[in-house]
Amino acid sequence: MSSETFYGPDFALLSQQDPDIAAVLLSELTRQQTNLQLIASENFTSRAVLAALGSTLSNKYAEGYPGKRYYGGCEEVDKAEVIAIDRAKSLFGAEHANVQPHSGASANVAIYQAFTKPGDTVLAMSLSHGGHLTHGSPVNFSGKWFNVESYGVRQDNELIDYDELRDIAIRTKPKMICSGATAYPSLIDFAKVRAICDEVGAIMWVDAAHFIGLVAGKAIPSPVPYADVVSFTTHKVLRGPRGGMILAKAEHAAAIDKSVFPGMQGGPIMSAVAGKAIALAECATPAYQKYAKDVIVNAKALAAALEGEGMRAVSGGTQTHLALMDIRSTGVTGKVADERCGLAGIVMNKNSIPYDPEKPGITSGIRVGTPATTTQGMGVTEMKTIASFIARAIKTDDANTLAAIKSEVHALTARFPIYTA
Repeated sequence: MSSETFYGPDFALLSQQDPDIAAVLLSELTRQQTNLQLIASENFTSRAVLAALGSTLSNKYAEGYPGKRYYGGCEEVDKAEVIAIDRAKSLFGAEHANVQPHSGASANVAIYQAFTKPGDTVLAMSLSHGGHLTHGSPVNFSGKWFNVESYGVRQDNELIDYDELRDIAIRTKPKMICSGATAYPSLIDFAKVRAICDEVGAIMWVDAAHFIGLVAGKAIPSPVPYADVVSFTTHKVLRGPRGGMILAKAEHAAAIDKSVFPGMQGGPIMSAVAGKAIALAECATPAYQKYAKDVIVNAKALAAALEGEGMRAVSGGTQTHLALMDIRSTGVTGKVADERCGLAGIVMNKNSIPYDPEKPGITSGIRVGTPATTTQGMGVTEMKTIASFIARAIKTDDANTLAAIKSEVHALTARFPIYTA
Protein backbone atom coordinates (compact mmCIF):
# COMPACT_ATOMS: atom_id res chain seq x y z
CA MET A 1 0.00 0.00 0.00
CA SER A 2 1.34 3.42 -0.91
CA SER A 3 1.68 6.16 1.66
CA GLU A 4 -0.76 8.27 -0.33
CA THR A 5 -3.40 5.53 -0.17
CA PHE A 6 -3.25 5.54 3.61
CA TYR A 7 -2.45 9.12 4.53
CA GLY A 8 -4.20 10.79 1.58
CA PRO A 9 -2.96 13.06 -1.19
CA ASP A 10 -1.63 15.63 1.28
CA PHE A 11 1.09 13.17 2.25
CA ALA A 12 3.10 14.14 -0.81
CA LEU A 13 3.05 17.74 0.42
CA LEU A 14 4.06 16.64 3.93
CA SER A 15 6.94 14.61 2.50
CA GLN A 16 8.25 17.72 0.76
CA GLN A 17 7.64 20.12 3.62
CA ASP A 18 8.79 17.92 6.51
CA PRO A 19 10.42 14.67 5.38
CA ASP A 20 11.54 13.89 8.93
CA ILE A 21 7.98 13.69 10.28
CA ALA A 22 6.74 12.00 7.11
CA ALA A 23 9.32 9.28 7.66
CA VAL A 24 8.12 8.81 11.25
CA LEU A 25 4.51 8.38 10.07
CA LEU A 26 5.56 5.74 7.58
CA SER A 27 7.81 3.84 9.97
CA GLU A 28 5.11 3.85 12.68
CA LEU A 29 2.57 2.50 10.21
CA THR A 30 5.00 -0.28 9.33
CA ARG A 31 5.65 -1.01 13.01
CA GLN A 32 1.94 -1.37 13.72
CA GLN A 33 1.38 -3.52 10.63
CA THR A 34 4.25 -5.94 11.18
CA ASN A 35 4.55 -6.43 14.94
CA LEU A 36 2.16 -8.07 17.39
CA GLN A 37 0.42 -5.35 19.40
CA LEU A 38 -0.43 -6.87 22.79
CA ILE A 39 -0.56 -3.71 24.91
CA ALA A 40 -3.92 -4.05 26.68
CA SER A 41 -4.60 -0.31 26.43
CA GLU A 42 -4.01 -0.04 22.67
CA ASN A 43 -6.11 -0.76 19.61
CA PHE A 44 -6.46 0.12 15.93
CA THR A 45 -9.04 2.83 15.24
CA SER A 46 -11.11 2.75 12.08
CA ARG A 47 -10.10 4.79 9.06
CA ALA A 48 -13.18 6.96 9.71
CA VAL A 49 -11.92 7.89 13.19
CA LEU A 50 -8.48 8.72 11.79
CA ALA A 51 -10.13 10.91 9.15
CA ALA A 52 -11.95 12.90 11.82
CA LEU A 53 -8.74 13.41 13.79
CA GLY A 54 -7.06 14.92 10.75
CA SER A 55 -10.01 17.13 9.81
CA THR A 56 -10.61 20.88 9.83
CA LEU A 57 -12.43 20.53 13.17
CA SER A 58 -8.93 20.66 14.64
CA ASN A 59 -8.84 24.37 13.74
CA LYS A 60 -11.79 25.40 15.91
CA TYR A 61 -11.53 26.75 19.44
CA ALA A 62 -14.74 25.90 21.28
CA GLU A 63 -14.52 26.76 24.97
CA GLY A 64 -17.80 26.05 26.68
CA TYR A 65 -20.61 23.71 25.69
CA PRO A 66 -22.99 23.45 22.70
CA GLY A 67 -25.10 26.60 22.55
CA LYS A 68 -23.01 28.22 25.32
CA ARG A 69 -19.60 28.86 23.77
CA TYR A 70 -17.20 31.68 24.52
CA TYR A 71 -16.21 32.00 20.86
CA GLY A 72 -18.22 32.57 17.70
CA GLY A 73 -18.33 30.25 14.73
CA CYS A 74 -19.13 27.11 16.73
CA GLU A 75 -22.34 26.19 14.94
CA GLU A 76 -20.83 23.16 13.18
CA VAL A 77 -18.68 21.85 16.02
CA ASP A 78 -21.73 22.13 18.29
CA LYS A 79 -23.44 19.59 16.06
CA ALA A 80 -20.54 17.14 16.41
CA GLU A 81 -20.51 17.42 20.21
CA VAL A 82 -24.28 17.00 20.52
CA ILE A 83 -24.10 13.89 18.34
CA ALA A 84 -21.31 12.47 20.52
CA ILE A 85 -23.22 13.21 23.74
CA ASP A 86 -26.44 11.65 22.45
CA ARG A 87 -24.64 8.56 21.22
CA ALA A 88 -22.81 8.10 24.53
CA LYS A 89 -26.01 8.38 26.55
CA SER A 90 -27.81 5.97 24.25
CA LEU A 91 -25.02 3.39 24.07
CA PHE A 92 -24.45 3.22 27.82
CA GLY A 93 -27.92 4.09 29.11
CA ALA A 94 -26.48 7.11 30.91
CA GLU A 95 -28.38 10.15 32.15
CA HIS A 96 -25.54 12.55 31.37
CA ALA A 97 -22.35 12.46 29.29
CA ASN A 98 -19.41 14.82 28.97
CA VAL A 99 -17.27 14.04 25.92
CA GLN A 100 -14.70 16.82 26.30
CA PRO A 101 -11.87 15.41 28.50
CA HIS A 102 -8.58 15.20 26.64
CA SER A 103 -7.63 11.93 28.35
CA GLY A 104 -8.67 9.45 31.00
CA ALA A 105 -6.44 11.15 33.53
CA SER A 106 -8.05 14.50 32.68
CA ALA A 107 -11.47 12.98 33.24
CA ASN A 108 -10.30 11.70 36.60
CA VAL A 109 -9.02 15.14 37.60
CA ALA A 110 -12.48 16.51 36.83
CA ILE A 111 -14.13 13.88 39.01
CA TYR A 112 -11.91 14.63 41.99
CA GLN A 113 -12.67 18.31 41.55
CA ALA A 114 -16.41 17.76 41.23
CA PHE A 115 -16.83 15.64 44.36
CA THR A 116 -13.90 16.30 46.69
CA LYS A 117 -11.61 18.96 48.08
CA PRO A 118 -7.85 18.68 48.69
CA GLY A 119 -7.27 16.70 51.85
CA ASP A 120 -10.47 14.64 51.57
CA THR A 121 -10.25 10.88 51.97
CA VAL A 122 -10.68 8.77 48.85
CA LEU A 123 -10.63 4.96 48.79
CA ALA A 124 -9.18 3.33 45.67
CA MET A 125 -7.39 0.22 44.48
CA SER A 126 -3.68 -0.01 45.21
CA LEU A 127 -1.44 0.57 42.19
CA SER A 128 0.63 -2.48 43.11
CA HIS A 129 -2.50 -4.63 42.99
CA GLY A 130 -3.67 -3.35 39.62
CA GLY A 131 -4.90 0.21 40.20
CA HIS A 132 -3.94 3.38 38.33
CA LEU A 133 -1.61 6.30 39.01
CA THR A 134 -4.61 8.62 39.40
CA HIS A 135 -6.02 6.35 42.12
CA GLY A 136 -3.65 7.69 44.74
CA SER A 137 -0.07 7.04 43.70
CA PRO A 138 2.25 9.24 45.80
CA VAL A 139 3.96 10.52 42.65
CA ASN A 140 0.62 11.59 41.13
CA PHE A 141 -1.59 14.61 41.90
CA SER A 142 -4.12 12.24 43.48
CA GLY A 143 -1.63 11.05 46.07
CA LYS A 144 -0.29 14.53 46.68
CA TRP A 145 -3.59 16.37 47.06
CA PHE A 146 -5.82 13.78 48.73
CA ASN A 147 -5.72 11.37 51.63
CA VAL A 148 -5.96 8.18 49.61
CA GLU A 149 -6.61 4.92 51.38
CA SER A 150 -5.98 1.77 49.36
CA TYR A 151 -7.61 -1.62 49.12
CA GLY A 152 -6.29 -4.62 47.24
CA VAL A 153 -6.73 -8.26 46.38
CA ARG A 154 -6.60 -11.31 48.59
CA GLN A 155 -3.29 -13.15 48.57
CA ASP A 156 -4.92 -16.56 48.23
CA ASN A 157 -7.05 -15.93 45.12
CA GLU A 158 -5.86 -12.50 43.88
CA LEU A 159 -9.44 -11.21 43.72
CA ILE A 160 -10.70 -7.96 45.27
CA ASP A 161 -11.29 -8.42 48.98
CA TYR A 162 -14.70 -6.77 49.38
CA ASP A 163 -14.71 -7.46 53.10
CA GLU A 164 -11.46 -5.54 53.46
CA LEU A 165 -12.83 -2.79 51.23
CA ARG A 166 -15.88 -2.45 53.48
CA ASP A 167 -13.79 -2.51 56.65
CA ILE A 168 -11.51 0.26 55.35
CA ALA A 169 -14.50 2.30 54.19
CA ILE A 170 -16.18 2.07 57.61
CA ARG A 171 -12.94 2.98 59.35
CA THR A 172 -11.89 5.89 57.11
CA LYS A 173 -15.30 7.28 55.98
CA PRO A 174 -14.10 8.25 52.46
CA LYS A 175 -15.80 11.00 50.49
CA MET A 176 -15.51 8.86 47.37
CA ILE A 177 -14.76 5.22 46.54
CA CYS A 178 -13.13 4.35 43.22
CA SER A 179 -13.31 0.94 41.58
CA GLY A 180 -11.54 0.11 38.35
CA ALA A 181 -8.00 -0.88 37.48
CA THR A 182 -5.38 -1.18 34.77
CA ALA A 183 -4.15 -4.68 35.52
CA TYR A 184 -7.03 -6.57 37.12
CA PRO A 185 -8.20 -9.43 34.88
CA SER A 186 -11.43 -10.24 36.73
CA LEU A 187 -14.85 -8.60 36.83
CA ILE A 188 -15.76 -6.10 39.53
CA ASP A 189 -18.89 -6.64 41.62
CA PHE A 190 -20.46 -3.19 41.24
CA ALA A 191 -23.47 -4.10 43.38
CA LYS A 192 -21.21 -4.85 46.34
CA VAL A 193 -19.31 -1.58 45.85
CA ARG A 194 -22.60 0.33 45.63
CA ALA A 195 -23.77 -1.19 48.90
CA ILE A 196 -20.53 -0.17 50.61
CA CYS A 197 -20.79 3.37 49.23
CA ASP A 198 -24.36 3.66 50.50
CA GLU A 199 -23.36 2.34 53.91
CA VAL A 200 -20.70 5.00 54.43
CA GLY A 201 -22.26 7.79 52.37
CA ALA A 202 -19.56 7.87 49.68
CA ILE A 203 -19.74 8.83 46.03
CA MET A 204 -19.34 5.74 43.83
CA TRP A 205 -16.85 6.41 41.06
CA VAL A 206 -15.94 3.73 38.53
CA ASP A 207 -12.84 4.25 36.41
CA ALA A 208 -13.84 2.02 33.52
CA ALA A 209 -10.99 3.06 31.23
CA HIS A 210 -9.82 -0.46 30.54
CA PHE A 211 -13.07 -2.35 30.20
CA ILE A 212 -15.65 0.18 28.95
CA GLY A 213 -15.37 -1.19 25.42
CA LEU A 214 -16.47 -4.58 26.70
CA VAL A 215 -19.43 -2.86 28.36
CA ALA A 216 -20.24 -1.08 25.09
CA GLY A 217 -20.23 -4.44 23.33
CA LYS A 218 -22.53 -5.96 25.97
CA ALA A 219 -19.85 -8.54 26.77
CA ILE A 220 -19.62 -7.77 30.52
CA PRO A 221 -21.92 -6.08 33.08
CA SER A 222 -22.14 -2.29 33.06
CA PRO A 223 -21.24 -0.07 36.03
CA VAL A 224 -23.53 2.72 34.81
CA PRO A 225 -26.70 1.62 36.70
CA TYR A 226 -24.75 1.52 39.97
CA ALA A 227 -22.24 4.37 39.85
CA ASP A 228 -22.70 8.06 40.53
CA VAL A 229 -20.03 8.74 37.95
CA VAL A 230 -18.03 6.70 35.43
CA SER A 231 -14.85 7.85 33.72
CA PHE A 232 -13.05 6.16 30.87
CA THR A 233 -10.72 6.48 27.93
CA THR A 234 -11.92 6.09 24.38
CA HIS A 235 -8.86 4.45 22.82
CA LYS A 236 -8.65 0.99 24.36
CA VAL A 237 -11.19 -1.77 23.65
CA LEU A 238 -13.63 1.01 22.70
CA ARG A 239 -11.42 1.51 19.61
CA GLY A 240 -11.85 5.27 19.34
CA PRO A 241 -9.45 8.22 19.31
CA ARG A 242 -7.17 9.00 22.23
CA GLY A 243 -9.29 10.86 24.76
CA GLY A 244 -11.56 10.62 27.76
CA MET A 245 -15.24 10.74 28.65
CA ILE A 246 -17.47 10.94 31.74
CA LEU A 247 -20.93 9.47 32.35
CA ALA A 248 -22.93 10.57 35.37
CA LYS A 249 -26.30 10.59 37.07
CA ALA A 250 -28.38 13.63 36.11
CA GLU A 251 -28.05 15.09 39.61
CA HIS A 252 -24.28 15.39 39.07
CA ALA A 253 -24.41 16.80 35.54
CA ALA A 254 -23.84 20.44 36.45
CA ALA A 255 -20.96 19.63 38.80
CA ILE A 256 -19.25 17.43 36.21
CA ASP A 257 -19.60 19.92 33.38
CA LYS A 258 -18.34 22.81 35.51
CA SER A 259 -15.42 20.70 36.67
CA VAL A 260 -14.37 19.79 33.13
CA PHE A 261 -14.78 23.37 31.89
CA PRO A 262 -13.69 25.78 33.19
CA GLY A 263 -12.41 23.81 36.15
CA MET A 264 -9.97 21.43 34.52
CA GLN A 265 -9.33 22.37 30.90
CA GLY A 266 -10.03 25.01 28.27
CA GLY A 267 -11.32 24.28 24.79
CA PRO A 268 -12.03 20.69 23.79
CA ILE A 269 -10.22 19.03 20.90
CA MET A 270 -13.15 19.04 18.51
CA SER A 271 -11.55 16.70 15.98
CA ALA A 272 -11.22 14.15 18.79
CA VAL A 273 -14.83 14.76 19.89
CA ALA A 274 -15.94 13.94 16.34
CA GLY A 275 -13.75 10.83 16.42
CA LYS A 276 -15.41 9.79 19.68
CA ALA A 277 -18.83 10.19 18.06
CA ILE A 278 -17.79 7.95 15.16
CA ALA A 279 -16.42 5.28 17.50
CA LEU A 280 -19.60 5.32 19.60
CA ALA A 281 -21.68 4.71 16.47
CA GLU A 282 -19.39 1.82 15.53
CA CYS A 283 -19.83 0.36 19.03
CA ALA A 284 -23.59 0.24 18.59
CA THR A 285 -23.37 -2.31 15.76
CA PRO A 286 -23.79 -6.10 15.97
CA ALA A 287 -20.30 -6.45 14.47
CA TYR A 288 -18.80 -4.61 17.42
CA GLN A 289 -20.76 -6.68 19.92
CA LYS A 290 -19.26 -9.80 18.35
CA TYR A 291 -15.84 -8.17 18.46
CA ALA A 292 -16.11 -7.41 22.19
CA LYS A 293 -17.02 -11.00 22.96
CA ASP A 294 -14.20 -12.26 20.76
CA VAL A 295 -11.73 -10.08 22.65
CA ILE A 296 -12.57 -11.97 25.85
CA VAL A 297 -12.48 -15.36 24.16
CA ASN A 298 -9.04 -14.54 22.81
CA ALA A 299 -7.78 -13.24 26.16
CA LYS A 300 -8.89 -16.46 27.86
CA ALA A 301 -7.21 -18.53 25.14
CA LEU A 302 -3.97 -16.53 25.36
CA ALA A 303 -3.86 -16.83 29.15
CA ALA A 304 -4.49 -20.57 29.00
CA ALA A 305 -1.84 -21.07 26.32
CA LEU A 306 0.72 -19.10 28.33
CA GLU A 307 -0.09 -21.28 31.34
CA GLY A 308 0.57 -24.23 29.08
CA GLU A 309 4.01 -22.74 28.51
CA GLY A 310 4.70 -22.78 32.25
CA MET A 311 3.59 -19.32 33.31
CA ARG A 312 0.85 -18.62 35.85
CA ALA A 313 -2.26 -16.54 35.17
CA VAL A 314 -2.94 -14.19 38.07
CA SER A 315 -6.38 -14.81 39.66
CA GLY A 316 -6.64 -18.05 37.74
CA GLY A 317 -7.22 -16.54 34.30
CA THR A 318 -9.18 -13.65 32.88
CA GLN A 319 -12.75 -12.49 32.38
CA THR A 320 -11.77 -9.40 30.41
CA HIS A 321 -9.49 -8.25 27.60
CA LEU A 322 -6.20 -8.73 29.43
CA ALA A 323 -4.21 -11.34 31.24
CA LEU A 324 -1.65 -10.73 33.96
CA MET A 325 0.97 -13.46 33.96
CA ASP A 326 3.36 -14.40 36.75
CA ILE A 327 6.51 -15.43 34.87
CA ARG A 328 8.84 -16.25 37.77
CA SER A 329 8.92 -19.88 36.67
CA THR A 330 10.79 -18.84 33.52
CA GLY A 331 13.69 -17.52 35.55
CA VAL A 332 13.53 -14.02 34.06
CA THR A 333 11.94 -10.78 35.24
CA GLY A 334 9.16 -8.86 33.56
CA LYS A 335 11.68 -6.25 32.44
CA VAL A 336 13.83 -8.82 30.68
CA ALA A 337 10.78 -10.51 29.16
CA ASP A 338 9.53 -7.17 27.85
CA GLU A 339 12.90 -6.42 26.25
CA ARG A 340 13.31 -9.85 24.66
CA CYS A 341 9.77 -9.89 23.30
CA GLY A 342 10.35 -6.43 21.83
CA LEU A 343 13.35 -7.75 19.92
CA ALA A 344 11.10 -10.54 18.61
CA GLY A 345 8.44 -8.13 17.34
CA ILE A 346 6.06 -8.73 20.24
CA VAL A 347 4.87 -5.52 21.90
CA MET A 348 3.56 -5.96 25.45
CA ASN A 349 4.59 -4.65 28.87
CA LYS A 350 6.22 -5.74 32.08
CA ASN A 351 3.78 -5.47 34.99
CA SER A 352 3.79 -5.93 38.72
CA ILE A 353 1.75 -8.81 40.09
CA PRO A 354 -0.02 -8.66 43.46
CA TYR A 355 2.45 -8.98 46.34
CA ASP A 356 5.30 -8.72 43.83
CA PRO A 357 8.76 -9.18 45.40
CA GLU A 358 10.34 -7.17 42.58
CA LYS A 359 10.43 -3.39 42.20
CA PRO A 360 7.90 -1.73 39.82
CA GLY A 361 10.66 -1.08 37.28
CA ILE A 362 11.60 -4.78 37.22
CA THR A 363 8.42 -6.77 38.06
CA SER A 364 7.69 -10.48 38.19
CA GLY A 365 4.98 -10.33 35.56
CA ILE A 366 3.85 -9.30 32.12
CA ARG A 367 0.51 -7.91 30.96
CA VAL A 368 -0.90 -9.00 27.61
CA GLY A 369 -4.10 -7.82 25.94
CA THR A 370 -6.12 -8.88 22.93
CA PRO A 371 -7.98 -5.76 21.68
CA ALA A 372 -5.64 -5.03 18.76
CA THR A 373 -5.05 -8.60 17.57
CA THR A 374 -8.80 -9.25 17.70
CA THR A 375 -9.39 -6.14 15.58
CA GLN A 376 -7.02 -7.68 13.06
CA GLY A 377 -9.23 -10.78 12.94
CA MET A 378 -7.06 -13.19 14.89
CA GLY A 379 -8.69 -15.94 16.90
CA VAL A 380 -8.00 -18.76 19.33
CA THR A 381 -5.64 -20.59 17.00
CA GLU A 382 -3.49 -17.48 16.63
CA MET A 383 -3.52 -16.89 20.40
CA LYS A 384 -1.88 -20.29 20.88
CA THR A 385 0.74 -19.40 18.29
CA ILE A 386 1.35 -16.03 19.96
CA ALA A 387 1.79 -17.74 23.34
CA SER A 388 4.45 -19.94 21.79
CA PHE A 389 6.22 -16.89 20.37
CA ILE A 390 6.19 -15.20 23.79
CA ALA A 391 7.48 -18.26 25.63
CA ARG A 392 10.27 -18.85 23.15
CA ALA A 393 11.30 -15.19 23.21
CA ILE A 394 11.29 -14.94 27.00
CA LYS A 395 13.49 -17.99 27.41
CA THR A 396 16.34 -16.93 25.12
CA ASP A 397 18.84 -14.13 24.90
CA ASP A 398 20.23 -15.30 21.56
CA ALA A 399 19.91 -12.53 18.99
CA ASN A 400 19.59 -14.93 16.07
CA THR A 401 16.79 -16.85 17.75
CA LEU A 402 14.92 -13.65 18.56
CA ALA A 403 15.34 -12.49 14.97
CA ALA A 404 13.95 -15.81 13.75
CA ILE A 405 10.90 -15.44 15.99
CA LYS A 406 10.43 -11.92 14.64
CA SER A 407 10.31 -13.31 11.12
CA GLU A 408 7.57 -15.71 12.22
CA VAL A 409 5.71 -12.82 13.85
CA HIS A 410 5.86 -10.85 10.61
CA ALA A 411 4.55 -13.84 8.69
CA LEU A 412 1.59 -14.06 11.08
CA THR A 413 0.71 -10.35 10.97
CA ALA A 414 0.96 -10.41 7.17
CA ARG A 415 -2.00 -12.81 7.20
CA PHE A 416 -4.05 -10.29 9.20
CA PRO A 417 -3.22 -6.92 7.62
CA ILE A 418 -4.44 -3.58 8.96
CA TYR A 419 -4.98 -0.27 7.14
CA THR A 420 -4.73 -1.81 3.69
CA ALA A 421 -6.14 -0.14 0.61
